[in-house]
Amino acid sequence: MMRVCLKNETSAGLHAALAPLGVTLRLARRLQAAVLRRDAFPAELPEVSAVLLERVRRSVTLPHLERLEKTVSPRDGFAKYLFRGAGTEAFEAVRIPLLHRPEDPKYVACVSSQAGCAMGCVFCATGRGGFRRNLEAWEMVDQVLKIRDDSPHPVRGVVFMGMGEPLLNYDAVLRAAHILAEPCGGAIAAKAITISTVGIVPGIRRFTAERQPFRLVVSLTSADPERRRALMPAEAAYPTAELIATLREYHAATGQRVTLAWVMISGENTRTEDARQLAELTRGLPVKLDLIDVNDPSGRFRPPPAAELNAFRDALRAGLDAPVARRYSGGSDILAACGLLAGGTCGRAP
Repeated sequence: MMRVCLKNETSAGLHAALAPLGVTLRLARRLQAAVLRRDAFPAELPEVSAVLLERVRRSVTLPHLERLEKTVSPRDGFAKYLFRGAGTEAFEAVRIPLLHRPEDPKYVACVSSQAGCAMGCVFCATGRGGFRRNLEAWEMVDQVLKIRDDSPHPVRGVVFMGMGEPLLNYDAVLRAAHILAEPCGGAIAAKAITISTVGIVPGIRRFTAERQPFRLVVSLTSADPERRRALMPAEAAYPTAELIATLREYHAATGQRVTLAWVMISGENTRTEDARQLAELTRGLPVKLDLIDVNDPSGRFRPPPAAELNAFRDALRAGLDAPVARRYSGGSDILAACGLLAGGTCGRAP
């Protein structure tokens, strides 16, 4: 019998793997709760014999990420962690503070699903670094556990928006999400777990068919296929028209409004024409648009200045019948903001 990785399985998976040892589903759930909440194998469990618990202990593994570095922004409190897991590659995660309600301070963990990324988005430091490997489910779960155990306030949400394209590591990402959502696991509400994608059509279709309970965010960034392809090479494999058709299927099946992320790049996708094209492309599809400033220390891509941003938002209000929100991308001073994670030394922007 191969040893079972405790952070790599849902409670049902643990039960299936450990049933030959005499582990019931109830015990699998108790074991998972004990392990994930303490991040250690329990020395004892009430009503469980020491003999059985020892038999289980010898049949499982409980790996831990190595934390290489941590940097906290003095400007906005975002924290970036540099980890190493099952391989030699380093990857990063970010602790996002949600402190707008003083009576309920909490964090969201932004986790990586891959070391590197193969998508090659030209405005993203992760994409420029290339793909190295998929992370295992336990490595994603442990990012959250390590952040949780290092935090003065609870972690109430998880976003798979760190390094990598989550839907190209579909099985491990969704397993990690379910482990984090289980009441006997991470106990994070499914609606507070977000899976982000550049638009991997087969993955979105599978996500829809499986009726996954998690939030889906799609990075669109341009409604003009030619401009989008220049910014996001994934357009060549999954064209905008096919992507939007897939999102219409998602809405029809789930009734959920589709969240689109729009990385704002001055002179590239914040023209009045861009707003008009987006309104036309999504007509009849309930969407929500998240506007995010581009982050590029090289200076090649810049966020729109105030006048350009205001004109773009006015054009969106005039033509797009949908909520529009400007999402704060914090931690840019420590290279922790959207598009800046590169798996290198935690540092500060030059």
